[in-house]
Amino acid sequence: MREAARRHADETADQRLDRNWNELLQELRVAQTGVQILTGFLLTLPFGTRFDELSPVQHQIYLVVLCGSVVATALLVAPVAFHRVLFRGGLRPWLVTRAHGVATAGLVALALTIVGVLFLIFDVVLGRGPALVALAGGLVLFLSLWGAWPSLMLRHRIPRDERREPAGR
Repeated sequence: MREAARRHADETADQRLDRNWNELLQELRVAQTGVQILTGFLLTLPFGTRFDELSPVQHQIYLVVLCGSVVATALLVAPVAFHRVLFRGGLRPWLVTRAHGVATAGLVALALTIVGVLFLIFDVVLGRGPALVALAGGLVLFLSLWGAWPSLMLRHRIPRDERREPAGR
């Protein structure tokens, strides 16, 4: 049995919920910092001297990635707001399950936003063709690292009897 599985083998359901909640908060701290910096950067762009030089399509792309960044920020901060509203309400199972779902949606929004920013920058600097290549490369990168690889590890590298958490957490 793996060391982590041994450590958590004697947890009660409440202890597992507390651990899952704390692990989720640690993960969110990393993602929140990145998305907040990205959103702040995007919010300042229209005030730059060269922003007016962007084409109408580039302005539209900018607005899409800005909205994506705001959505990602809202989703990644939402679990903290959930906790504040539900504090001591006895809804920890609901909180952990919903926070997991919202955080996952936030990471998807963040990945799409980063790929959109990559597309916009390549479009401005090199043109539409290289921007499309960068877009495809970014999508493959995020889908691979944030989706496919962890899923493959879960399915093929970790024996089912050594897993302690349900699939949806």
